[in-house]
Parts: sequence; structure tokens; C-alpha cells
Amino acid sequence: MSVRTGHNDPMSSVRPLTTSDWTAVLRIYAEAVSHDAVPFETEVPRRELLDARWLPGHRWVAEFAGVVVGWAAASLVSTRSCFAGVAETTVHVAEQFQRRGIGRTLLHWQVAAADQAGLWTLQTSIFPENIRERIARHRGLWRDTVLVERRRQ
Repeated sequence: MSVRTGHNDPMSSVRPLTTSDWTAVLRIYAEAVSHDAVPFETEVPRRELLDARWLPGHRWVAEFAGVVVGWAAASLVSTRSCFAGVAETTVHVAEQFQRRGIGRTLLHWQVAAADQAGLWTLQTSIFPENIRERIARHRGLWRDTVLVERRRQ
């Protein structure tokens, strides 16, 4: 199933991630890591690791003119049963396609899928250079993060 995003790009659409999308997903991930846009990652994890970590049914790609330009995935934050409804969400859009509403659309798909699957909290951690001060070291520097959550009623 593929649905047009309806945002600024009439030719963009979102659909579930397939095996043939991994090269593009890893390329976009590498771009984000190179710009320090992925908290505490210094290299792209292997595909096998991501495939095992990301929840089935919670992996999406955005396409523009048939080319994958963004992706979103969710993974459980814990294996403990009390946290079964809490997932960490990740969204990345290729640099040249940012600021077009693609990331927002991918996040919308994640929220809708989470609601259908019974996930009650989606969270992510980002670098704004404030809040959660000195939470971990990255490339030899102490870094801060903000924890962002969305809770279902």
C-alpha cells in the first residue's frame, strides 16, 4: 500500500519498507550520521542489526519520483513486558529533501501504526544542545539531549 503524502511534494508517497529499500535507507542513515544528526552513533549499524531491532509493521519509506528520500522505524525500548507499549522512533530524510513535510508525514504514519498496534508511547532523543545535560559522551564530548514523547490517551 502506498499513499501520497499530500504535503508540498505532489509526487511523494509513503509505503512500508521492503528488502529492496535497504541500500537507500543505509545511505540516508549514513548522511545523518556524518552530520551528527543521530544521537551517539558514529557509524551506521549493519543492516542485520537494524532489521533485528526495528519492529515489523513499523518501518516506512518516503519516495519522491520513485526514489527513496526518507525513512522511519520504531524499536521497543525494553524487552520487559511492562514496557511492551513503549517504542523509540527514528525518522530521517535525505538532506536535499528536508523541509518539505516528508519527515512529518513519516512521523504521522508511525503514530497511526503505533495506535493500531497498541503502542502507548513513542519517544525519541535529539541533540538541541540543552536539557538532559551531559547524558553521554559522543566523539569525546559530553552531549545533552531532549527526550521527546507522544502518548496515546
